[in-house]
Amino acid sequence: MSDLIILIMRTAVILAGGLGTRLRPLTYELPKSLIPVQGITLTEQVIAKAKEAGIEKFYLSIGYLSEQIVDYFSSKDFGVKIDYIIEDTPLGTGGWLNKLSAQQIKDDFSDDFLVLNGDNLFDLDWTKMKIVHDSNNSLITIALTQVEDVTAFGVADLDGAVIKRFVEKPTLKDAPSNYINSGYYIFSPKVFDIVPNEEKFSMERVLFPKAAEMGLLFGYPDSSQWFDTGTFVRWEKVIFEWRK
Repeated sequence: MSDLIILIMRTAVILAGGLGTRLRPLTYELPKSLIPVQGITLTEQVIAKAKEAGIEKFYLSIGYLSEQIVDYFSSKDFGVKIDYIIEDTPLGTGGWLNKLSAQQIKDDFSDDFLVLNGDNLFDLDWTKMKIVHDSNNSLITIALTQVEDVTAFGVADLDGAVIKRFVEKPTLKDAPSNYINSGYYIFSPKVFDIVPNEEKFSMERVLFPKAAEMGLLFGYPDSSQWFDTGTFVRWEKVIFEWRK
């Protein structure tokens, strides 16, 4: 990895607060972030991938069964610093931004940082993604992956690297592309200037459209392997096919 990434990409936030409803009854007693994938937990797999970008500190945004997650990650050394953003009630995909203290933002979010959906694994090229982010002075850069059937996803409407909008669950005929949101992002620290003053909100429905209106939402397409672990079938696929 380039020195640029190692020096600048110091912090990552992993969104791991979901209920994992499609993995019930397993997730009645085990948080989804702790399901095993090839001998370690799903969240450890996400951490391992992000460490390739030079990340030194991780924030785990958690809620459901958060005590188990904190106990697990406090029990041994993972080679990085880990802190927690704990949601007593679900705050959507963006509420964690308003739970950070001014000191945390100053210390850990003064440079570009990663935001990662804890449900997904994506073997993308951080260096190329960071180049796209920097060269466009992007506010938010979204890693995009291609799928054959776009009808179950939010699909990127692109103008070059600029994301104009996402079209939710289009028909094949109406889909503007076959690129979807992978759940892996680079955020500029300037994103805090457009965070709504709301306890609960969706990044996808509020933050991304704001950045798009400003012409500062960009996409980085990557053809590397990508997996969603949302169902038992998809989880099994990850176990057998994820290669690192």
